[in-house]
Amino acid sequence: MHTFAIYNPPGDIGLDIVCQDESLLVVNKPAGLLAVPGRGADKADCLITRVQEQFPDALVVHRLDMHTSGLMVLARGAEMQRSLSQMFRERQVTKRYVAVVLGELENPEGEIDLPMSSDWPNRPKQKISHDAGKPSLTRYRLLNFDANMNISHVELEPVTGRTHQLRVHMAAIGHSVLGDSLYGGETRNRADRLLLHAQMLGFLHPLSAAPLTLRCEPPF
Repeated sequence: MHTFAIYNPPGDIGLDIVCQDESLLVVNKPAGLLAVPGRGADKADCLITRVQEQFPDALVVHRLDMHTSGLMVLARGAEMQRSLSQMFRERQVTKRYVAVVLGELENPEGEIDLPMSSDWPNRPKQKISHDAGKPSLTRYRLLNFDANMNISHVELEPVTGRTHQLRVHMAAIGHSVLGDSLYGGETRNRADRLLLHAQMLGFLHPLSAAPLTLRCEPPF
């Protein structure tokens, strides 16, 4: 079983709120911070607890990996949580991530359609499994390639939302995300954090049906 390193969340310097109203919040989660509490008192500090100190009615709708930074939607109240959670389940939310990956992609854009399942003996790792895996689809688009560094900046769209999907899929096609301690292989030491960031979310506001497109540029 994979064991976590000591949890050392970034200091609490206040929330980076991208959007706020009486129904929802969209917050830029820093890398290294859990989205929700982990097991044990040492993993109690997380985004939702920090948010609830300021907005006691805030509830989790979806999650980002601890090492991933970027946009997270939080509902204000149980009714809004049900509405927003349904939108995520039914894929009514457009999601775009940016990542820095190893090497030059063979095609400037494409799809990775590889089923995934839990790698149970090595949890929390996930794996490609054509026998037991659930359908998993990622679309990618090359933004630029740096030949000197042998790295590519890519935009990623997780059509499905499996745990660690983007990281597993990019590693599976030979382009691991830099700084990935679980799936990175030689790239895990190429950065001091996982270079994966949830940059854009698009959805219709659950109350007004007004289209929302929220962006947050990556810090790398």
